[in-house]
Amino acid sequence: MSFDAPLNIRRATPADAPGFTRIMGHPEVLPYLMQVPYVVEERLKTLLTEQQTPGKTDLMLVAERADAHGEPAIVGTCGLHPVGLQLRRRHVMMLGLSVAPEAQGQGVGRALMTALLDYADRWAQVLRLELQVFADNQRAIALYESLGFRCEGRHIGYALRDGQYVDSLSMARLHPRPPVWPPQGA
Repeated sequence: MSFDAPLNIRRATPADAPGFTRIMGHPEVLPYLMQVPYVVEERLKTLLTEQQTPGKTDLMLVAERADAHGEPAIVGTCGLHPVGLQLRRRHVMMLGLSVAPEAQGQGVGRALMTALLDYADRWAQVLRLELQVFADNQRAIALYESLGFRCEGRHIGYALRDGQYVDSLSMARLHPRPPVWPPQGA
């Protein structure tokens, strides 16, 4: 993998299911996701297909860069998803992020998060973004804090990971400049 090759951030397609499966199922990535082992590629392909349905508000992105052969290779994934069907929480979305081990620490997560935040702030009518992160995932927590997320609480024994219950943090970010009407200065 060429680490100095430029990143391309784009919307995910069903053809990206193998890349999602490879990253999310990787033994160095899976323990830090709220997923279970044995990622099923067909399930991810179905999810990626469904996100293209008119009216769906999910956004799934991939980060890719050229591999050693010059072919595009997915090195990171992220998603922005509604928190539920409640009318009074339509302004809230949750997100997830995964970066291939060979691409961690190279700005891939930041690039994906920046793209998601731009979309949420400028296009998707999102006032509040929420996420869960394992309390021992210091690199991810530092990234989220640098992008304006704040810890709102700790969940003790939140999820089972590799045979042990692990705490998680609830983090959220409010839109830094919520849209107003009429536009200021008009």
